Amino acid sequence: MRDITFKIFRFDKKTDYLPHYDTIKMKVNDDELVLDIMNRIKWEHDGSFSYRRSCRHGICGSCAVKVNGKGTLACKDRVSDLIKIFGDELIIEPQDIKRAYKDMIIDKKNFWSKYNDVQPYLVTKVDEFPTKENIVTIEQNEKIDEADYCIQCGVCFYSCPAVEVNEDYLGPAALTKAWRFNADVRDDAKEQRLDTINDMGSGIWDCVKCNECAEACPKEIDPIGKITKLHNQVFEYGKAKNNVAVRHAVGFKWSIKKHGLLDEGELVKYSEGIPAVIKHIPEAIAMFKKGKIVMPWNMPKSKNLDEIKKLVEISSTQKF
Repeated sequence: MRDITFKIFRFDKKTDYLPHYDTIKMKVNDDELVLDIMNRIKWEHDGSFSYRRSCRHGICGSCAVKVNGKGTLACKDRVSDLIKIFGDELIIEPQDIKRAYKDMIIDKKNFWSKYNDVQPYLVTKVDEFPTKENIVTIEQNEKIDEADYCIQCGVCFYSCPAVEVNEDYLGPAALTKAWRFNADVRDDAKEQRLDTINDMGSGIWDCVKCNECAEACPKEIDPIGKITKLHNQVFEYGKAKNNVAVRHAVGFKWSIKKHGLLDEGELVKYSEGIPAVIKHIPEAIAMFKKGKIVMPWNMPKSKNLDEIKKLVEISSTQKF
């Protein structure tokens, strides 16, 4: 048994103007989960404390919360493991305090609306009276198997910094589901989904590659890997547009092939054009003073340039 202090987010949209935190000290066993603590708070301290829960087996996704800012399923993480990371004071909050409705319960309308935008279902023509099954091979199924583990808990979505600053961004959960069906050989809506996810300001190009979604996902799905595969599909299907994001991707590859290193100055010019170079002169000067960039005529080449070129070619699934 160990004495732990819990700070619990409390808010009722119907009666409260601002949220507050209740501080509760409890003795905790090594095997107790966050969900056990939430149950004890409701049963032993305050029956009005509200949260969602159902399966207790990491399948339904309804008990997702944040502990000290870390997204998790309450039925998955042991308190003893969390105190090794955060110490003896744990703060339990809803996934998004801005959308709190009642304590840990949030309004997930933004999550579900983006999820629905990508047509998260199989679109295919089926005979009214089929005479045989539509067989999928093991190899074909393996492409989508991991993405199928998604339980729509929203942990990746509400951990994503791009979602935090851009309400239009579809987010990692929706994009993972888009990949799941675009990788399905039976699906006929691939191009429509690519049109949806290819928009600047809301689609795949607004992912900042921070890896937060992959670290947060309780099912270890790796959403960022699926987003990268969607990038490749955009080029494969000829959907790539001549915009800053696409030029940045192309310019990044071009720079690595040319130098074996990233020429950040040239990348800005390639992606955004000469006006942007002029706009970024103050930042460029500061970076130059810190040795972060060099003058174009002094750009070095990697000693292993030939090997790097080969790696780029081998790893490139699509030709830009």
